[in-house]
Amino acid sequence: MLLVVAAVIVLGAGATAYALRAPEEVPVAVEPGPVELTAGRLLFVDDASGRVASVPLSSPGGPRRLSSLSCKRFFTAARQGLCLADRSGPFPGSVAIFVDESLSETHRIDVAGVPNRAKLSPDGRMASWTTFVTGDSYAQTGAFSTRTGIYDRETLLYQSNMEGTRIAGIKRAEDMNFWGVTFTEDDRSYYATLSTGGKTYLISGDSVDISAKPLRENVECPSLSPDGKRVAFKKRVPGDGARPWRQHVLDLTTMVETPLAETRGIDDQVVWLDNDTIAYGLPGEGIWAVPANGEGAPRQLVPHASSPSVVFSPK
Repeated sequence: MLLVVAAVIVLGAGATAYALRAPEEVPVAVEPGPVELTAGRLLFVDDASGRVASVPLSSPGGPRRLSSLSCKRFFTAARQGLCLADRSGPFPGSVAIFVDESLSETHRIDVAGVPNRAKLSPDGRMASWTTFVTGDSYAQTGAFSTRTGIYDRETLLYQSNMEGTRIAGIKRAEDMNFWGVTFTEDDRSYYATLSTGGKTYLISGDSVDISAKPLRENVECPSLSPDGKRVAFKKRVPGDGARPWRQHVLDLTTMVETPLAETRGIDDQVVWLDNDTIAYGLPGEGIWAVPANGEGAPRQLVPHASSPSVVFSPK
């Protein structure tokens, strides 16, 4: 259902400038003000406009601010941003756009394929993105092809396709696909998903040595916790054929996994709001959060939104 811009509404001193309204849905209030990568803000892509927006993390359901930056995926770290957007032209393509604290562009890289995932390392130095080159869903086992790149913003070293990565104990095959990179704090190590032979694996990789080793089967779209001790991921389970996954958290020390209270199929690379909570997008349902310990219940954070990301306070 398409969202349209509703009439301008004056509220008090004008804190809310206008609302985005979908028929038979609650209006989404939008307030004036810049969208900046400042601590305490939740960044996301606004469903109605496709632009990067933000709300206070303390009041995520309140009025949002809209920027002029359009993205399919957005991620922020260390007050820097990575926008993965469609590239204009006769053939499908993507562009990775790096932005500063005010969302002003600093650099861009053209990428083949349709935008899918985007991540930065905790200090913003390392970047990674995944695009679909053929197919359009991870649910189509064996019927899709991804391209995942890793870029070092300090050395400018660009590994445009992870398919050259050496995997310990697994023979190189034509059906290998990689996606969902998540970086550790050392700007070298990462976790990601490898798919081959009809199976998926959590791999631990080295971006300098261009090598990795498998850690566990049936792990997709890992996301490392702020303390570096756990990985949230989606696990393929029996159920919805379109989204056959359930979110879990894996303790990297004990290798014990915990299913989370969210039982709907979530096809997303989640983000951590803190060490206790993850957030994720659900098509048509907005951004939701759930405790990372398997307890509690899912709660909606932001309606009509996707691709959440948090601006953390400097350490």
